Amino acid sequence: MENLLSLSNALRALGSLSQQLWQQTHPNPHLNGWSLQGRDPEVLRQILPLIGWAYHHYYRVSTDGWEHIPADQTVMFVGSHNGGLAAPDMHMMLYDWCCRFGTEKPLYGLMHPSAWQASPVGAQLATQMGAVRAHPRMGLAALSQKASIVVYPGGAQDVFRPYALRHKICFYNRKGFIKLALKKGVPIVPMISAGAHSNLIVLGDLYPQVQQLHQWGMPWPMGVDPEVFPVYLGLPWGIAVGPLPHIPLPIKIHTRICKPIEFQRYGADASKDKRYVEECYQQVITCMQAELDALVKSTS
Repeated sequence: MENLLSLSNALRALGSLSQQLWQQTHPNPHLNGWSLQGRDPEVLRQILPLIGWAYHHYYRVSTDGWEHIPADQTVMFVGSHNGGLAAPDMHMMLYDWCCRFGTEKPLYGLMHPSAWQASPVGAQLATQMGAVRAHPRMGLAALSQKASIVVYPGGAQDVFRPYALRHKICFYNRKGFIKLALKKGVPIVPMISAGAHSNLIVLGDLYPQVQQLHQWGMPWPMGVDPEVFPVYLGLPWGIAVGPLPHIPLPIKIHTRICKPIEFQRYGADASKDKRYVEECYQQVITCMQAELDALVKSTS
């Protein structure tokens, strides 16, 4: 009976989501990712039952570590990006946040700016759920208002990294998040997961070849440089070429919120010290990899 009720609530949420998307067939300048005002707690409340059904019945999520986050503390969550465009663990962690702190407590996720060009309707809905453009200006704006933020430094390359690297932290030497944390004096809280990157099997990346074709005159799809062009096995395609959306496999996901990482120095000067930024970056990478190794070992 409980499962049927959960499914009923999820279907109503799906109807609400469809209505939201229908209402956003035209670009809304207030939902372009350049403002913190686009986040709408009511939209989150409408969609949460759908995410909750996936959380409890599709992915059967287990999680731990949320006790490390005091309700009154501003932090920067730093995650490994998993699972292709579906990014299931990202949505599951959003669900956990809302269940623990409510939908009113702001949490902003920095999303690749090309999303507003490639999928305006989807990006506008994401904005209502808390997405802003992945730009230092927006990260600074959110942290200045004492709102926590979520960043995925690895970006598109990380979310479509090869299956063989599913248990590896891959940030591709991107250190902007370190500079932002140092400048604003906020702790970094690593987010890791096991299982989320197994809902598709990425075989490789054809981006260098496709980039060469682009240089010879082939236009980018929708006019957007995808930065990655994976070949992967996944539903419903069987084998897919390019950063296409897919239906995630119902593989169990384990998520973990790690202890906050505090650095010895903060401030504008610290954020401009290249050697210190590199040290902090390596500290985060090392910590996250050790935590992920432990999580994978405990869940396999």
